Parts: sequence; C-alpha cells; structure tokens
Amino acid sequence: MVELSPEQLAQRASDLNLVDRRQLESIWGELGSYDVSFGELQRVLLGRGILTNYQFDRLARGERTGFFYGDYKVLYLVGTGTFARVYRAVHKESGKVVALKILRRRFSEIPMQTEQFVREGRMGAKLRHPNIVPIYEVFSQKRTHFLVMEFVEGQNLREFLRARKKLTIPESVSITTDITAGLAHAAGRGITHRDLKLSNVLISSSGRAQLVDFGLAAGTLLEGEDDDIVNPRTIDYATLERTTGVRKDDRRSDIFFNGCIFYQMLCGVAPMSETRDRLQRMSSVRFQEIKPLQEVDPELPMRLAMITNKALELNPEKRFQTQNEMLVEMKAAGERIKEGKLDREDASLETANSLGAQAKTVMIVESSAEVQDLFRERLKKEGYRVLVMRSPSLAMRRLDGEPGVANCVVFSCLGLGSEGLDAFNLFGRNGPTKSVPAILLLAKKQKDWESQAALCDHRIVVTMPVKMSQFHQTLRQLLSA
Repeated sequence: MVELSPEQLAQRASDLNLVDRRQLESIWGELGSYDVSFGELQRVLLGRGILTNYQFDRLARGERTGFFYGDYKVLYLVGTGTFARVYRAVHKESGKVVALKILRRRFSEIPMQTEQFVREGRMGAKLRHPNIVPIYEVFSQKRTHFLVMEFVEGQNLREFLRARKKLTIPESVSITTDITAGLAHAAGRGITHRDLKLSNVLISSSGRAQLVDFGLAAGTLLEGEDDDIVNPRTIDYATLERTTGVRKDDRRSDIFFNGCIFYQMLCGVAPMSETRDRLQRMSSVRFQEIKPLQEVDPELPMRLAMITNKALELNPEKRFQTQNEMLVEMKAAGERIKEGKLDREDASLETANSLGAQAKTVMIVESSAEVQDLFRERLKKEGYRVLVMRSPSLAMRRLDGEPGVANCVVFSCLGLGSEGLDAFNLFGRNGPTKSVPAILLLAKKQKDWESQAALCDHRIVVTMPVKMSQFHQTLRQLLSA
C-alpha cells in the first residue's frame, strides 16, 4: 500500500481529474496551510461535496483506478454480488446519476462469463416499462464490462422485508401488481426473467417495485442440458421444471416464483426452505412441502390466498398460464382494497357487518412493525377498522387520492422520527385532508416537537407513554367532535 501525505493525496485527486485546479487552490486557501491532517483535508473535501468517502478512502490507500468507467465517475459502492458490483455514478458531462453494474475482474477473463453478462445487458436494454429498471448502455471492451442503468433511490425487497418481517395487504398487492406488470411486459417481447427473487426487486422511495437482472433466458454460462444446474442463479428454476416435467424456460416458472414473493410478503414466511446448499436446492421436496397460505395465516382474505395458491400450483397446467392472467387478478384485488372490501385491516365482510355501519377507520402511519401490531390489535378490539401505512409518502399518496379512506390518521414519530412530524404538518395544510382529524404521537424524548406541530381542535398531540384506554378515549372524543 502506498502511503500518501494529505498534500500528495490532494494532488493525486487533481491528477486523476477528481478535483480541478481551481477547487484545489480554494481548498488550500480554506485550510491556510499544506501542513494539515487527513481529517482536516477530508472535512473540506467531503463538506464541499468534491469527493465522497468512497473516493477519499481509495485515494488514501494510494489507488489510482476504479474512479472512472467510460464517461462515468464512481461515487460509491451500492452492493456486491457473486458476479458483479453495483456503484452509484455520475456522467462526467451531463451530471446524470446512474447505477453501474460492473462485472468482477476475475470473471471478465472468462469469455463465456463475459458473453453471458453482455448478453443479459443487451436483452434487458430492450425493455422499457415503469416496473423494470432500464438499461441505458452496455459497455464491453477488453477486460472492462459494465451496464449503465437507472439509479433507483430505495432498497431491494429482501432488505425491505428483513426490516419489516411482513407487509400490509395493500403494500403486498401493490408490489406484486408492479412485479407482474413488469413480467407481463417482458413476456410480451418473448423475455422471461429466470432469476426472480426478493433481491432482484427494487422498491423505490415512492413505493414502486422495479425488476432488475433480466436476460437469463437468452443463454446460460455453459451450453448443454445441465446449464441451469451448473448456473447457481437458475438452480431453483431448473429443479421446478424438472420436477414438473416441463421444458427449460417455461414461461410459467416466473409465475411460480412471483407467487413465492407474494406469499412471503403477505405472511412473513418463505414458502420454501431457504438454503445455499446446492443439493438441497436441487431437491423437489422443497416445492412439494409448501403449505397453503391460509394455513399459515387464516386471517388473510380468501381472494388473496386463492391467487397465491394458484400461482404456486406445482402442476403448471393449474397455474396462471400467462402473466397477464395473473395481472388481471392482482388489479381486481387492488380495486377491492380501494373499495375497502379486501384489506385485512378493514376487517372481513362478516366482521365489518358485525361492527355496524358506524365503525370508524383509523390509519396508523408508522414504520415500526412492533408499534404497528400494538395499535392494530388494540384498536381492532375497540371496534375500529385499522389501516396501516409504513411510510408518510405512501400514506399521503393514498389520502390525496382517497381522503375519505380514514376517519382519523395517527402519525407516529416513535419509528418515523421527525418524518412523522413533517407529514402531520403537511397533512394539516393539504386541501383534501386538512379537515380530517389527526393525532401526532410522540415519544417522551420528542415532547419538544409539540411546539413545531400545526395543531387545532381536530389535530392534536399525544405523548407516550399512554394507556391504550386513555388513547381510545382521546380518539373517541376527537371523532365525535
């Protein structure tokens, strides 16, 4: 490792075109001396947004490569996989932010691996749909191979579920509808996904699901009958197709694994045992032992259980036969949710009838699954219908389009922090919602935020800890005012 002084590091950044001469002179002018610590130099470079931590750390280690790929400057590492790394990057001229998926160096020296990577990129570049992450460019020269893609602000569905355990019914239906729409678009162009799993579904900050890593149907790493068994990315698909006796790349295989994702979002449990062991993944037993969704969670609406079970039919003839067929069912379920006739938090039709026409709906806006569960169960016992939204942006989008969906909205800062306060104030200013009763729920340490809240007779603050009976009384008074 080459050890550089702060002055040498700054000069190296200039030599590599990470810092221009004018910026360099301004930096030393601000520092007032060349005799500064790494920490002082880092403070200025990061504070001005001239370098990222990723770039600074590489420079400090004396590295000279990995800062630019083609016309793109790398900002930081986003994620790593077996075959490639993904970086956030920016175009040197236009300043457009993109994602770079770069084939790892050790695979770039294997022609078959390189050809597969490039083929996947070109296949994916043919697809343009709101629920598919677009590929703008495929670069392949000598030992450098990368894809230029849209950068999605958000996280993948595996990370999302790891934090949440399971999702609400509206979220699960919305995400699965997005996934199915993307798959239907690809299928219409003769392309199947072939690697559909939680980590290949990105959830944007707006809540939209987008698919990545299309193209495995275009070819595999090795040619021959056992390609999919050799390729670790397609073992599950190959095992399903061999178990059911269909040809490789059956279009209904994507439907099965789409059903797996829907199943796990709804109940928080993977339908099949998850393992990295190759032999276990090649066992047909994993597919034969899937429990029907209603056995795992009997409270889920029967309509959703039927959709999931049909997607997961081991007999491919009983499965949805096309993505469009499943998409029709998903959209119908989404419409039923909007009508308040399907959402688990709105209760089943039988329960709703028993509550009577006067039952009130309370929307809880909270990211913490623990807090969600607490309020959901307690309020349902008090006779309320409960609708849970994990993020303020999703809640506001729902409320803007359907202000009457809730009789009262609780913005909880326990998990959301100041984001909950901001949403509460926006809710109070927003024309369609400003007359709807709302509660700002604060933790004891957040009590000072009350002075920042836009309050009135029907928008109030409740500070924890509070007994549920007291909260219910406050809620009842607010709704009867």
